[in-house]
Amino acid sequence: MTKQNRAMLIGAIGSGKSTLTNKLLGREVEAVKTQALIYRDWIVDTPGEYTENPLFYKNIMATALEVTHVLYLQDATKKKSIFPPGFSTGINKLPIGVVTKSDSGLADIEGGINRLKKVIPRGVLVIASSVTGQGIQEIRKLVKCSSLAEMAKEAGRMDNKTVIMI
Repeated sequence: MTKQNRAMLIGAIGSGKSTLTNKLLGREVEAVKTQALIYRDWIVDTPGEYTENPLFYKNIMATALEVTHVLYLQDATKKKSIFPPGFSTGINKLPIGVVTKSDSGLADIEGGINRLKKVIPRGVLVIASSVTGQGIQEIRKLVKCSSLAEMAKEAGRMDNKTVIMI
């Protein structure tokens, strides 16, 4: 991973941000509740409260100044999104939507995709599982891209059951 590209993970409490961070970095440690911004290599892990409480949106916006990509996590086992419609349009960074927990028996992957499409009008969606490893390599490759056009080209080379260009 180049040091110039850095991704911030945002999503609801329990959506899998810390677990995904560990998987993306190849760390075999149990995830713990994130209480503050955590910078690890090329990833910034954020507390779920930053996204769930609009009073903390300023923290997301300030942290976005330090990254090139924002990963919007949607737990496939949850029926609602905590992101307002079009939320990604307010953050001028490359958006990657990630449907997490796709391996769960309770997963509604199509529902997760539809919820993220309302948040990210243009970008890439990745179906991911930190348990099975689905989508992990794809996310790493997408974060290396420097433009939406480059992400679209890269996504075109990936499995369309894991990566969707919107």
